[in-house]
Amino acid sequence: MDILKVFAANLKRLRAEKGMSQEEFAEKCGMHRTYISAVECRRRSISLENVQRIADALETETYLLFLDTVPTKGEKS
Repeated sequence: MDILKVFAANLKRLRAEKGMSQEEFAEKCGMHRTYISAVECRRRSISLENVQRIADALETETYLLFLDTVPTKGEKS
């Protein structure tokens, strides 16, 4: 499993499900839009502190960002 690929895909999908642009999401996280873009495109690694900030902004459990198959809206985890 490519953990960066899984994290990036989950981040992008969950952010889109919340209807947030990268810019809106970055502001909610206290990060820059280009950083969020780079993480989603797997051009940057990410610190554990930033992983937690992203999970908090997505209002999701941190571990869900690392699951290869993440429940979508309406499904139980």
